[in-house]
Amino acid sequence: MTIGAKEAILACDVIIGYKSYFKAIEKLAKGKELHKFGMRKEIERCKKAIELAKDGKLVALISSGDPGIYGMAGLVLELASGENEIDIEVVPGVSAVSAAAAALGAPLMHDFAVISLSDLLTPWEKIEKRLRSAAASDFVIALYNPKSSKRNWQIRTARDIFIQYRSPKTPVGLYAKANGEQRYFISDLAQFLDLPIDMNTTIIVGNSQTYVSDGRMITPRGYRI
Repeated sequence: MTIGAKEAILACDVIIGYKSYFKAIEKLAKGKELHKFGMRKEIERCKKAIELAKDGKLVALISSGDPGIYGMAGLVLELASGENEIDIEVVPGVSAVSAAAAALGAPLMHDFAVISLSDLLTPWEKIEKRLRSAAASDFVIALYNPKSSKRNWQIRTARDIFIQYRSPKTPVGLYAKANGEQRYFISDLAQFLDLPIDMNTTIIVGNSQTYVSDGRMITPRGYRI
């Protein structure tokens, strides 16, 4: 959480979000009007935020990570189009890809792509095309939503695509944070599927120049040393 996000939550009258997000802000949310929603209620969350803002309340619509990266910012701006009587500010947070990179070392020091493997909102054919394009272009690739109990084949397919373009020894980092604790591992393209992976895991696949030194992934920027 950024300082700006904390200040926005403290200043608001109402907090709206997915119910599990409230565990992280219990102390900040004391005395606030709270509206908690279940999964797949994104549109309802945004509509409620707009409705209450039009009533004159200062509303915080919360996301995990950064609201502008796979978060609620885009949807609320779409739904609020033409609602000139309310002001909307997108307050940045720390994206999972940034947190993962910091824990793993410095794997994002050169050009990279971020791709979600969730096909709930994006056809798999389009996701697979993006995976192939990013792999062929030698981007460092960060993967969101890699695996769940019902979706376990997408990450295997992604690995099979990557290994067509990259060495099996290419460094791969895995990062997850739950209940305030973070865990991370560094493996390679040949073996990383043996490590624990779920929907909360962010995976960073190195490019042809990425290497591991002293337990940290490094993608050189190209400075002369």
